[in-house]
Amino acid sequence: MNKQVLEAKQGVVSEIVEKAKASTTIVIAEYRGLTVAQLQELRRALLKEESELCVYKNSLVERAVKELGYEGLDEILTGPNAIIFSKEASNGAKVATKYAKRFGGTLKIKGGVVEGKFVDEAQVKEVAKLPGKEGLLSMFLSCLQAPIRQFACTVKAVAEAK
Repeated sequence: MNKQVLEAKQGVVSEIVEKAKASTTIVIAEYRGLTVAQLQELRRALLKEESELCVYKNSLVERAVKELGYEGLDEILTGPNAIIFSKEASNGAKVATKYAKRFGGTLKIKGGVVEGKFVDEAQVKEVAKLPGKEGLLSMFLSCLQAPIRQFACTVKAVAEAK
């Protein structure tokens, strides 16, 4: 093979590896049957959630997977696949699940990687049900605020009783 072609392929593999290392969640979905307009709509929705959809040759993704040490992905890397890289754990999975339902089966979630571990389609859908970062922060803050609020209500009730 031509040396330039090999260097270009190695560059793509290293790009995949960098994106995977910067992501907490990777979702692999088959996009066969999607129109260009639908694919662009999905990309825009993912960008709003700090996620990115990329399409690579499966052989190059397999090389990157071996380099990263992920196991189990080789089985799902068949056909036309879109790879969704997400910095937040549930954002990419939420968008992919939402659009898989919306597009009526033309976007099929096959599986992915969550924090370095292979997950199947059902587990990706479970990750999609998790609240996002803002939701988790608000839940945490409400837990912190509850005892203080109860104490303030108790003091107010005692003051009003006297």
